[in-house]
This record gives sequence, C-alpha cells and structure tokens, in this order.
Amino acid sequence: MIPNLTKDINLAIKCLQNGELVAFPSETVYGLAADASNDLAIAKVFQVKGRPSDHPLILHISSVEQLGLWAVDIPESAWLLARHFWPGPLTLILKKRPEVSKLITGGQDTIAIRIPNHPLTLDLLIQLGSAVVGPSANKYGRVSPTTAEHVAADLGSEVAAILDGGPCSIGIESTIVQLASAKPMIMRQGAITAQQLSAVLGCDLQLRPELNNTVRTSGSDESHYAPLTPVYLVASDKLINQSSRFATQQQQISVLSFIAKPLNLSSAVYWQQIPKDPLIYAHDLYANLRAHDQLGNTAIIIEQVPNDSQWLAIMDRLIRASSKE
Repeated sequence: MIPNLTKDINLAIKCLQNGELVAFPSETVYGLAADASNDLAIAKVFQVKGRPSDHPLILHISSVEQLGLWAVDIPESAWLLARHFWPGPLTLILKKRPEVSKLITGGQDTIAIRIPNHPLTLDLLIQLGSAVVGPSANKYGRVSPTTAEHVAADLGSEVAAILDGGPCSIGIESTIVQLASAKPMIMRQGAITAQQLSAVLGCDLQLRPELNNTVRTSGSDESHYAPLTPVYLVASDKLINQSSRFATQQQQISVLSFIAKPLNLSSAVYWQQIPKDPLIYAHDLYANLRAHDQLGNTAIIIEQVPNDSQWLAIMDRLIRASSKE
C-alpha cells in the first residue's frame, strides 16, 4: 500500500493550506498542486519536479467567474471558449493581473488558466476556496502520470498526499490557446481540436510557430514526455525492417504498432499491437510508455500515427518523446 495515497479531500485541503504539495487527478493527467497564493509552496513545485523556474505553470480554478481574479483585459473569445469547454481539457493564456506571482507565470506577463473536469478535484478546489497551480505530477520532461500509482512511482514521499481519482479519462495534456494577443493561437495540441475551437469562435486559429515564440508554455520543450528508454518514431513501411535490424544486433527492443507481430520476427522483440483509435491511443499512451520503459529494453520503436487532425496531439507527444536533444 502506498502511504500517501488517499481519497480524503479534507486531508488534501489541510496539506495545501499548510504549504505542502498534493497530487490531484484530472481528465488529462495527474497534476501537482500548490496553493496559488503561497510562493513558498509554488517554489516547492519547481524543486520537486526539477522544473526550470522560467517555465510557467497552469493555474487551476473552479469556476469561469474566477477568471477575473487572475487575468485582465479578458477578450470575448475567452469567455466564449470557457463557457463552452470548461470544465474540460482547455487552457487559456491571458494577460495576468499585476499582483499575480511571477513564479506562476515564469516571469511573463501572461497566465495560463483552466478548470479541470474531475469531480474529486473540482470538489477540492471549491472547498479550498482558492486556486492551485498544477503542472503534471512527475519529474520534469518525463512521461506524464495518468494514475495515482504513476505519481507515487515518480515522486513518492516528495508530495504530502496523492489524491486518488482513478485513471485519467483522456490521458494527454490540455489544448493550450493563446488569447493575449490579437489573433487566437494554439500553443499546444490536445484533446480539443482546432476545428472544435474554430466552430465556437467563428474563425480559424493560428498554430504556434516552433521558432521565435514569444510566449513560453507547458510542454513546449523539444524533448518532453520522454521515458528513460530511447524512443524511435518509424514510418509504417519501415517498421518491420527496423525492428529486425535491432534484433539481429542482439538487442531487446519494444515495438508499439497498429499491426500484429509478424510470425518470423525474433523473440527479442517485445511487440504490442495498439488499436487504431485516437481516443484509445491517447488514453493509453503514457501508461504504455511507462510499461515498456520498465522492461529495460534497448529501445522503444513506435509506428508513425496518421497525419490528420484527430492524431495531431498524439503526434506532438510522440515527436517530443522521441527527440534526442
């Protein structure tokens, strides 16, 4: 039994009020909460995660009405998106109020905000009566946690409590939309697609340019979401040859593919067939990466996913997980 695993919201609230860290469930991934009004607690988040201090945190609130407590010059587009998608996997970047801690914003004049869609965490936020910061509850740059057990494996006793809300229903991080400038821009792909956002706003959204970005956001590093085992993203028509090449070099490897393992492939290849459904794929992605990482194999080879809108968020995670930078 994991000693700091709990379903007790009152215990989690006491920990937060005492300046301690609490891991919490959401529909996306598990987050690492600190009271957003306590700079000493926020500083602990960076320390525990090993997160660079200029990397902004996402603020979690319990109601749309609280937006004005943290942001200024809120455009109508923000209210539209918030009322349509919250609670849910959408983070909005807005101009911050002057009094908001620079620890939260990474020194920027913008703040990232969302309302998570999980009953335990919504109850926690409502009863706490204040907002929390909540980056993913894992070491910086590594695979995000989608169960309480994942958090315990990564952070252990470094957090005072892990609020156990079961497996995350979506499994990848929120879509981030930048609304602090003239044109809305998608800064990170997530479960909510550009098409869904455009349908609400009545306009197309720009996609964040990879270079010359003036606003830093969560999950924007070239290498991110990465297991310790090297990941290789391989085109479908090269998958079997690449897997065979590793096997002939007497290397134990893992493969994640849409097809079944060929009968003539070496037993040195641990092969997992994954359904070609983006919702299932996203839900299981981080759990699969963690499971294969624990095998201690030389490499994890992943078949390229389809190049269409339903797979963009997954492709983003795979590209960053396989980056060798």
